[in-house]
Amino acid sequence: MTTVSDTGWQLVLPVKARTFAKSRLVPPGGVARDDLAHALARDTLAAVFAALPPVRVVVVTSDVGTAELAHSQGGTVVPDPGAGLNAAVAEGVRVVADRPESAVGVLLADLPALRPDDLAQALAAAARHERAFVPDAAGTGTVLLTAAAAWDLVPRFGPGSSGAHARTAARLDLDLPRLRTDVDDDASLRAAVDLGVGAATTSVLSGVALR
Repeated sequence: MTTVSDTGWQLVLPVKARTFAKSRLVPPGGVARDDLAHALARDTLAAVFAALPPVRVVVVTSDVGTAELAHSQGGTVVPDPGAGLNAAVAEGVRVVADRPESAVGVLLADLPALRPDDLAQALAAAARHERAFVPDAAGTGTVLLTAAAAWDLVPRFGPGSSGAHARTAARLDLDLPRLRTDVDDDASLRAAVDLGVGAATTSVLSGVALR
């Protein structure tokens, strides 16, 4: 398996508290939205911790379950300041900026089909650029944002973020559907399940029919 243990990457993952996560996602009957949101994050984190040394993973969250999981894997947990996604990213980047390896990536934690090799390949491609980003499957959002130096990373997550990031970073339209399929709604959930989701999402969706 490809890993990125020797590249010096630091990875920041902002994770919303499950109560407020995925408001646009209507889960199938019998599945609570907060349980599904937590499962998406758990599967993303599992792939990340399999690809990177835990000391290079920073999780920004106010969710107790996510924080406990990150701690148990050896990652760093930073409290979410509660001022939105970009503020959470900035909080995590401040932590990694003080570390010797300064290359930094920001990965959204709603990628249940992600595999370690996908992340390794994306970071290898991003390493060829001072700043880079990987758009989501729709091409309008962003799943991964990187910079060779932490102070050069400018997060502009939100609606149309790929266009905003393209103003200062190289767009990488990689053939990595597992990385690029972020789950925001029912259609993207079905797409992720078709690709093959991780154990946590599989468990939450066990025995239910998707719309």
